[in-house]
Amino acid sequence: MASTALISDTEPWKDLKANVEEIKKTHLRDLLSDAGRCQSMMVEFDGLLLDYSRQNATLETIAKLFKLAEAAGLKQKINRMFAGEHINSTENRSVLHVALRAPRDAVFQSDGKNVVPEVWKVLDKIKEFSDKIRNGSWVGATGKALKDVVAIGIGGSFLGPLFVHTALQTDPEAIEFSRGRQLRFLANVDPIDVARNITGLNPETTLVVVVSKTFTTAETMLNARTLREWISSALGPSAVAKHMVAVSTNLTLVEKFGIDPNNAFAFWDWVGGRYSVCSAVGVLPLSLQYGFSVVEKFLKGASSIDQHFHSAPYEKNIPVLLGLLSVWNVSFLGFPARAILPYSQALEKFAPHIQQVSMESNGKGVSIDGVPLPFEAGEIDFGEPGTNGQHSFYQLIHQGRIIPCDFIGIVKSQQPVYLKGEVVSNHDELMSNFFAQPDALAYGKTAEQLHKENVLPHLIPHKTFSGNRPSLSLLLPSLNAYNIGQLLAIYEHRVAVQGFVWGINSFDQWGVELGKSLATRVRKQLNASRTKGQPVEGFNFSTTSLLKRYLEASSDVPSDPQTLLPRI
Repeated sequence: MASTALISDTEPWKDLKANVEEIKKTHLRDLLSDAGRCQSMMVEFDGLLLDYSRQNATLETIAKLFKLAEAAGLKQKINRMFAGEHINSTENRSVLHVALRAPRDAVFQSDGKNVVPEVWKVLDKIKEFSDKIRNGSWVGATGKALKDVVAIGIGGSFLGPLFVHTALQTDPEAIEFSRGRQLRFLANVDPIDVARNITGLNPETTLVVVVSKTFTTAETMLNARTLREWISSALGPSAVAKHMVAVSTNLTLVEKFGIDPNNAFAFWDWVGGRYSVCSAVGVLPLSLQYGFSVVEKFLKGASSIDQHFHSAPYEKNIPVLLGLLSVWNVSFLGFPARAILPYSQALEKFAPHIQQVSMESNGKGVSIDGVPLPFEAGEIDFGEPGTNGQHSFYQLIHQGRIIPCDFIGIVKSQQPVYLKGEVVSNHDELMSNFFAQPDALAYGKTAEQLHKENVLPHLIPHKTFSGNRPSLSLLLPSLNAYNIGQLLAIYEHRVAVQGFVWGINSFDQWGVELGKSLATRVRKQLNASRTKGQPVEGFNFSTTSLLKRYLEASSDVPSDPQTLLPRI
């Protein structure tokens, strides 16, 4: 039976607690003057450069974090994950998203079986199918090529693929492969999302990909039925088999829905939703848009980080270092939030995806053994591309709450712009801010400096910056499919490291279930009130009042409505 000991009871944890007081006496102005320390806090791998010298940490702190990792059994836990052991103990499952991007000849075992051949069987099927759609050998019900794709899914079936799609949209190679094609994502059950997604599309040229492992996800299946009706009303019910495919393991429900089971693409219980971008969940829609060859480069980028994470020593292991520093910031320095700040507009959907990967994984209050945690775990993640964020929430980061920041920069822009006579290029202007902001946070500006600049005395308190605000910088050589895969895997494994050290299960998500079950009760009540005029019953005063107001104000909704689809 697993031990119920908490990491906070170990000597390395207590040692780090003692180190906090020492760190509070230091300032990043002083720490950054130590060139040896700064050099030691730079790590390179496969074209990536991590600089974590602007963290509130000394080399001694880092050594103590490595000791904490040892006490947590971090290396053993990583090995167990890669070995396919059932580390997701509450659901009795392996955690093998690394197998989704493994080379064809790799071996990853789950329940005594190498899963890599099955992975590649699906990847080969995706390549074959996406090639047929893209070259026009598979056409729609009226003989027209299917050039528009709507992928229906929510949560991990949406945020990850959307991030990758948005990042690839401006990549020169991806642009060439996607000419004349569209990819849209329908996630929200709000009819507005349906309206926005089908506006301007022709059912004759549209392929719908329904992503639901069980084919029972309420929001996804209602959206799927809506788009099935959109296709059927225009082209007839028989057109569904030509215009809809599925990513699911429930072939019975897929067939019952009207989709040919041969056009269902599998994934497995050992793939968590938020870690499923590299499965058919992401690979199918992305391959339809960009071609499998581009998506395969994305998978190879992620695989390079998987191998680095599994084999590199702690001091050179980028995901391990990032994870340990997050534990330090959250559980020891008391900074509960993290800002993800990519200086690339192409990464505008990166922070929302990592928000789910991190907060759904590590938003836990008990250990993996069910023991309440006596310390803070999990991070509040948010972010916005630079420089947009500078004109939004950086005020708080500079002079309000302390929020550790991840600055992500790209050496070569996907779409460079040069204007004759300008001091710098557009990308250099962007990157000037990428390099300046971490130093502004670290050094700040003192009252003495302001006084020397003849700032009016009454303004000095308002213009003083305390500095000593931690950040790290991650510099990517470019932002192509390979680099996008690297970035994804770095953050996935960083989240796992945090969970392994905290001693929690980063791979279940029971917290999302309660709201769903309560929504089922509300759904039944709305149906009973709309169709039979039954009063609102069985809810607390507040919910009853809100439901009554909603029903009264929407009394014009017919009890037995005819099908109505949005029109914009």
